[in-house]
Amino acid sequence: MLIFYILNTFEYMINYESIFKIKTIDDFESMAVKIFKYQFDNNKIYRSFCDLINKNPSDITNSNQIPFLPIKFFKSHTVLSSNQSIEKKFISSGTTNTNLSTHYITDLKLYESSFENSFKYFFGDIKEFTILALLPSYLENKNSSLIYMADKLIKKTNRKNSGFYLDNYIELKDKLIELKKEKVILIGVTFALLNLIEKFNFKLPNLTIVETGGMKGRRKEMIRNELHTKLINGFGTDLICSEYGMTELLSQAYSTNNGIFQCPPWMKIHIREPQDALSFKKNGITGGVNVIDLANINSCSFIATEDLGKKNNENNFEILGRFDNSDIRGCNLLV
Repeated sequence: MLIFYILNTFEYMINYESIFKIKTIDDFESMAVKIFKYQFDNNKIYRSFCDLINKNPSDITNSNQIPFLPIKFFKSHTVLSSNQSIEKKFISSGTTNTNLSTHYITDLKLYESSFENSFKYFFGDIKEFTILALLPSYLENKNSSLIYMADKLIKKTNRKNSGFYLDNYIELKDKLIELKKEKVILIGVTFALLNLIEKFNFKLPNLTIVETGGMKGRRKEMIRNELHTKLINGFGTDLICSEYGMTELLSQAYSTNNGIFQCPPWMKIHIREPQDALSFKKNGITGGVNVIDLANINSCSFIATEDLGKKNNENNFEILGRFDNSDIRGCNLLV
């Protein structure tokens, strides 16, 4: 997929496709500073926030100095850095229909390019897989970014057996057994995956599980190690992965081993001091999760989430829970 748009003026000189060609730290830092300057000038909400904390492009030379917009602004404001027309609204999931986050998307091709490149980065050629999606609670949300992503990935496989499942567990069981010798990815919300293996026991060593987190109020939360042990035993595979994404982002991080997440090259995590949002924690220390998502160029690429986590090194991080006063919603709510 070719995406080649130059943003607004030659002052910024950013084309979308170059975001997904980032390979080095220098590439990332250069692009992050350019996008910050663009969003400072073109995003009214972000500009107001930066002015409030006295941050100006003249202060910024690297990503460590860039201010992060609190994620709650997506619940109360229209966060946009583009004057293009809105193609789609993604709305967060939640236990109620009130106070949900809305992400206004001006370019769906950019979102598609992000998750397709991310899939390739972590898993390889999508045409080598059959993708099954067990996302019942999300299917009820017609504005779910996760459903949009899963639908496009399913179609991209170009395989007749790829598809969605709501609560038809018997049909899904039969399909998994039918495809047991093939490379299959089962993307599932946590409570539904557990429901499936409580009904049936599998031996599927070729199956890759991608759990998106979240009990949606249907089950008691559990620590990730306990969950993955149940999934390994229930599905008969040790290929247990996790996805870390959210409505307010266009990119996803993945864990392919022991709940340790990695970002694609255009995404980065910082861990902030809970009591001082402008200070960062050292590796190995728990704090608030800040996300840089350079694909999020048309809204805000620099977001202070309400998740708790820690970085093990520059490339690896863990999600450990959420701040106590945060709403229970979205992906990866494992505590």
